[in-house]
Amino acid sequence: MEKVSVLKKQVYPNKSTSASRGKLLKKRIKRGIPLYLMMLPGVLFFLLFKYLPMFGLSVAFMEYDPFSGFFGSEWVWFAHFERLFQERIFLDLLWNTFVLSIYDLVFYFPAPIILALLLNEVRIKWFRTSIQTILYTPHFISWVVIVGITAMLFSTQSGVINNLLHAFGLSRIEVMTDASFFRPLWVIHNIWNGMGWDAIIYLAAMASINPQLYEAARIDGATRLQLMRLITIPSISYLIVVMFILRLGGFLDLSFTHVYLLQNPLNLGVSDIFDTYVYRAGVLGGQYSYTTAVGLFKSVVGLILVIGANKLAKKMGKEGVY
Repeated sequence: MEKVSVLKKQVYPNKSTSASRGKLLKKRIKRGIPLYLMMLPGVLFFLLFKYLPMFGLSVAFMEYDPFSGFFGSEWVWFAHFERLFQERIFLDLLWNTFVLSIYDLVFYFPAPIILALLLNEVRIKWFRTSIQTILYTPHFISWVVIVGITAMLFSTQSGVINNLLHAFGLSRIEVMTDASFFRPLWVIHNIWNGMGWDAIIYLAAMASINPQLYEAARIDGATRLQLMRLITIPSISYLIVVMFILRLGGFLDLSFTHVYLLQNPLNLGVSDIFDTYVYRAGVLGGQYSYTTAVGLFKSVVGLILVIGANKLAKKMGKEGVY
């Protein structure tokens, strides 16, 4: 009889129990309303500016005509991708973008980590705060201002640096027009602009390291360099891996404004990348479907790199992005 009663309760649950569960659910919802309201702006942002625009990717598979509209345009499927891969300029665009992306990973990516490690070793708090503030301030300066200051400093006739070189009997340098200076200048700009700002996240991770680990290592006679190498870097290795994977997601997606401002007819051979090509062909040329296909190609490459790097990180025993 007891088994029968238990089965009846499972098949025909008590109405009072279901009612109490409903009340409990309502209480939880009411209790979480402030949190839901806090989440709402972020959710709306991603819906409106990230997910909803993905519907426009279908333009890459049609010959979009603004006058005919979305439903009146002709579907051409993969024709734009075939055209992209057959373009003579495609290999040059791919190579220039690839080289700049490698420069970014090799020179820029370690810079915030090194800066954070150095700042973490500074024991005078006011001095460390002052240096950190000075170094992350350039992040708020527009690329237009940065490139303009560079052009003024290296101006052939009135530039301060070229005048100093001339005063010491050295030849003037054409930084803005010589193609060999474009890539180093682009990297230096990126490091100066973003190194201090990106170092904040690594400093935050270092602040969460258990200080007892340092105390135990000092008792064993570890030097400051050994503390950095054996405790600090391994403790933030998970963050370094995650940031590296996220960086690979934008491997072919470089800063258009920065490159475009540094670009001129004399350095076009090394500065022409997918972003500047999309601007010329899409915005100026009106080839919306074709340039959408170019952007989709970049996104697919980034997705493949992220998935591959995430799997490699997990095989090596590190935490990935997902």
